[in-house]
Amino acid sequence: MTKRWISIKAGVLLTVMALLSGFGIAQNVTKGKRVGIIGLDTSHSIAFTKAMNSPTAGDSFLGYKVVAAYPQGSLDIQSSVERIEGYTKEIQNYDVEIVASIEELLTKVDVVLLETNDGRRHLEQALPVLKAGKRLFIDKPMAASLSDAMAIFDAAEHYNVPVFSASSLRYIVKMDEVTSGKAGKVLGAETFSPCKLEPTHPDFFWYGIHGVEPLFTAMGTGCKTVVRVTTADTDMAIGTWADGRIGSFRGLRGGKAGYGGIVFGEKDIITLGSYNGYNPLLEEIVRFFESGVLPFPKEETLEILAFMEAADWSKKKGGIPVSMEDVMKKAEKESKKKIKL
Repeated sequence: MTKRWISIKAGVLLTVMALLSGFGIAQNVTKGKRVGIIGLDTSHSIAFTKAMNSPTAGDSFLGYKVVAAYPQGSLDIQSSVERIEGYTKEIQNYDVEIVASIEELLTKVDVVLLETNDGRRHLEQALPVLKAGKRLFIDKPMAASLSDAMAIFDAAEHYNVPVFSASSLRYIVKMDEVTSGKAGKVLGAETFSPCKLEPTHPDFFWYGIHGVEPLFTAMGTGCKTVVRVTTADTDMAIGTWADGRIGSFRGLRGGKAGYGGIVFGEKDIITLGSYNGYNPLLEEIVRFFESGVLPFPKEETLEILAFMEAADWSKKKGGIPVSMEDVMKKAEKESKKKIKL
């Protein structure tokens, strides 16, 4: 055998290996566990893929792997748009195929992570996924308005496809002690998080949701009124629940940033710890993909969004209390105009 022939064979082998390597994850993932991503304008897309596609993931994610992604997220939020090219290149390092449309994505995957950073696009991007019958997780914020979120849930019910949305801060350190009942009945809570503002979104929807979500995780539903005090560096939104309990969110824009809170219970006072990473949320997502069972009621998600909209109303009205019922009724009327099912 000549050196030239050996060289040709080696070249062919390398070419075949290179071609096969581009299909590694996609070809080996069990049908039913193929995950697609919409939106590569957020670091969450990379973080989720890195975790799920890691060779060391073991059974943490039940065999679910990201196999394809549609890059286009926000169209006009510059901080998001400028990330797309870099994240599109980076995600391919994890053997993820880049596709040209949501329609093409849906032919290659079984379930979907809607990661677009811009909540204004979530309704339009969620609809084809739900119509195709694919279980769907929507990253925060579920939408850029309460009415859009209601429309998404209406579509999910119409197509009989489960959908849920959550911030990873729902699983902040020590929250499991609260939800397991260690403190007894929760009598009140105070949470805080960074609260950067984005003009295209209601104030808390862009980043404050990371602090509002753990507030409702601890308190549950039943908030009736919201009042907000705001300055350049700080927001304080105080909710009063139907049973007289009080819960508050402090949004930070000045000084040291961080996440945390205090939960006041009948048996104990629990200080919430720091951010707990993405894995607790990802594990919840794959359990949802597997079972189709929502990890918490949709009413809780809608109330979180209503609380944030009510806080905006209160700000515009000079800091007076705003009725959650009024916010909900207005959004319900608007949601009916947004989609035809």
